[in-house]
Amino acid sequence: VGIGERLLERSGKKLQTTIHNVPIIVATPTPIEARPAGGDVASTVVITPNPSVAKKTLAFEVNSPRMQSPCVSGRNTPEITDEARQQHQQSLKATPKEPITLLDAPGHKDFIPNMISGANQADVALLVVDATRGEFETGFEQGGQTREHALLVRSLGVSQLGVVVNKLDTVGWSKERFDEIVGKLKVFLKQAGFRDADVTYVPCSGLTGENLVKDPSDLGLIQWYDGPTLLKVIDSFKTPERAIDKPFRLSVADIFKGTGSGFCLCGRIESGMVCVNDKVLVCPSKEQAVVKNITIDELPQQTAFAGDQVSLTLANIDINTISVGYILSDIYHPVPLATRILARIVVFNIKVPITRGYPVLLHHQSLIEPATIRKLKAQLHKGTGEVIKKNPRCLGNNSCALVEIEFQRPIGMERYADFKDLGRIMLRVEGVTIAAGLVTEIVK
Repeated sequence: VGIGERLLERSGKKLQTTIHNVPIIVATPTPIEARPAGGDVASTVVITPNPSVAKKTLAFEVNSPRMQSPCVSGRNTPEITDEARQQHQQSLKATPKEPITLLDAPGHKDFIPNMISGANQADVALLVVDATRGEFETGFEQGGQTREHALLVRSLGVSQLGVVVNKLDTVGWSKERFDEIVGKLKVFLKQAGFRDADVTYVPCSGLTGENLVKDPSDLGLIQWYDGPTLLKVIDSFKTPERAIDKPFRLSVADIFKGTGSGFCLCGRIESGMVCVNDKVLVCPSKEQAVVKNITIDELPQQTAFAGDQVSLTLANIDINTISVGYILSDIYHPVPLATRILARIVVFNIKVPITRGYPVLLHHQSLIEPATIRKLKAQLHKGTGEVIKKNPRCLGNNSCALVEIEFQRPIGMERYADFKDLGRIMLRVEGVTIAAGLVTEIVK
């Protein structure tokens, strides 16, 4: 049983009733028979506890390069003892100190857009890597999902990371193997923008439950490891501040027909608050709607605040006028609509240099929109932000630049300086993430 499955089962049993849950994303591996052929597999998890209004969203990044069963890979299946089963049952009963909500997102590279949508709602992440020899290397090498997922969550604002070194029992709880993985990841994660103080490394085994919720008991691990369990790492994550004092903003993640009149949509409240019977503005269609019901974890509420993962029932609006990725906002302080923006981007490893007129897919929250890079305004120094070259002809690998991006239709978007969560963008081409950026100015 994998860590993602454990967290999901535990949340289903123990996290049924909370006043204001915080969103958590869990990306678990795709079943083998349903998985696309070829390519690496990674998974992502996001968690959200609930200290009243100032809630915490933990994003877990579950990464497993090939995620094959022992039968498929040719390895012998370990025997699951009665003691292991008992530890597993006990682990399902343990819960973090704060209530959490798990949002499941697929981890295969073909479903990175779903992972981006989920990670947008995360404050913290767990990066789960496979310690089996050859498996970690496959995910960590150039183009592997371990690298891409770590880069994406950092680019989407996640600064706290727990690295879970899973399946360490397959290498005899080797300290040398653990140190080797930690050494490689430390260098990479620092280059990706994580501070060493914000990253915690935890050895464990999802199969036996070792070091998940209870202190380790295996002699091979306790003779050299005296750090925290996975549950303690989750509890130690710091809760971020929520922008409750700013105008209401909610990014629509899903839309569905409710049981009564009207229809429902769900998403995370990025800022402000909303009450039953409030009027909201749907952007970019600029249609007004009335909030008839608010539910959090299927429990009715009268009010919801920034950080809450909510379902809203809307009335006085046609379901055809709203789509996934639209923004609900305060009618008196609507979200700006943009068709052209100025953004500061960081270019990842790309095969073809970026030039003027370069077509891309822009990811903003849950929205995926075709866009074109119209101008390369300046190339910047990655460390200081100083202008190195004005109007460069092209942008290469690992460069930083100020570019002008144009969309085919208006998008509800904010400047990063005003609303951080609504000011981040990702650029992808042919299934590959080529750049991440921050909106510095809305041109028109």
